[in-house]
Amino acid sequence: MSFFVPLVVDGALAGMVYALVALAFVLVYKASRMINFALGEWVMLGARLVATGVYGLGLPLAGGVGLGIAGMVALAVAFNRGVVRPLVARPLISLLMVTIGLGILIRGATVVIFAGVPSRIPLPDLPAPTILGVSVAPEKLVAAAVAVVCITGVTWFFRTTRTGLALRAMADDQQTALAVGIDVHRHLGLTWAMAGGLAAVAGTLWSVASGGGFSLVLLGLRVFPIVVVGGLDSIPGTIISAVGLGVLESLTVGYLDPILGAGFSTVVSYVVLLVVLLVRPYGLLGRPAIERI
Repeated sequence: MSFFVPLVVDGALAGMVYALVALAFVLVYKASRMINFALGEWVMLGARLVATGVYGLGLPLAGGVGLGIAGMVALAVAFNRGVVRPLVARPLISLLMVTIGLGILIRGATVVIFAGVPSRIPLPDLPAPTILGVSVAPEKLVAAAVAVVCITGVTWFFRTTRTGLALRAMADDQQTALAVGIDVHRHLGLTWAMAGGLAAVAGTLWSVASGGGFSLVLLGLRVFPIVVVGGLDSIPGTIISAVGLGVLESLTVGYLDPILGAGFSTVVSYVVLLVVLLVRPYGLLGRPAIERI
């Protein structure tokens, strides 16, 4: 138990940050049925903007985070207005390829634009708290706590506000939402803006807890099986899947990687994904597509 419990705690804390990244993925899919394959690059770019504010402009951490969020919201809104909206009537593969191309562009440009900017975002020195008798790195606990606050805030927004109700209506049926007077284009822009802001926060939290740099791109690859397992259109399913797969990944690092070789933990979520797709193709809490014949 002295080995098992620390792995579970560490995995659960990482899972909360995974859930925040996955939430940015799900928001876009729910509103537009579009998959953003550039999400990993968005997370990396958001973290680099925050680091630039902290190290390059001398801003406090809160100011750097504000700069990162503002930059990512601007990018997301511009991408929606300039690229996604003109391609609405085009085949889905066109939208997918555009996000992949954007990711490649961001990855290449970041090397040049942010050269020399440190990747790690520091926190003030904090005492190490204890959870279930396990000493936890304060950076990971702070990252998980902020992720929980953000997830709760977004969930509250969707459940209780008129704008959230409009977004839920769009997720069910865009044509019907348009017919009852909902400005679909404006709300799609809001959805992309929220996804950009969440990507900046998630990148900052991961940089604080586990280091930053170009490894943040891989965070998008880790999140993809999470959203499919939880259900592409289910926020609760995504959160449950993120925490569960975070714990599983941590346990695999501790117990199976020494036996099967280092790196198996990076693919174990895809093994779970394959099993879930065979048993429940629409995810744990996703809704099956129902078509009238």
